[in-house]
Amino acid sequence: MSEADAATSVNVAERLGFRDGDLIQELGYDDDVDMDLRDDIEDVTGTELLDEDDHEVVDAVIFWWRDGDGDLVDALVDSLTTLTEGGVVWVLTPKSGRDNYVSPADIQDAAPTAGLHLTTSAGVSKDWSATRLVARKKNK
Repeated sequence: MSEADAATSVNVAERLGFRDGDLIQELGYDDDVDMDLRDDIEDVTGTELLDEDDHEVVDAVIFWWRDGDGDLVDALVDSLTTLTEGGVVWVLTPKSGRDNYVSPADIQDAAPTAGLHLTTSAGVSKDWSATRLVARKKNK
């Protein structure tokens, strides 16, 4: 990887809001995930990604989600169990035209039921898009 490519990929992890010292839990890992993006997140945070078996409180969750993975609402609710207040869930889905593509409407429909709302979406690699979800503000 060239220095320019490395700078660009680290910028993706930073654009997602990851910072040095953040703890990030990764859910839905499989052999199709973007290994470069994973490495970049670890480089920016200085920590290894935690897996499903870790129960530490985390600053963010990255969730690799594909068509056919099950019930998205249930998965999103489960992703919140270790997320700190104010934390972010990034749902990473295959881009349009790729195998196991997930429509953005599916995420938009599932998020409110799970107590989340969509704030932004972005392409993060050649094959994956990311959707940022945060907890809805509670009325006081």
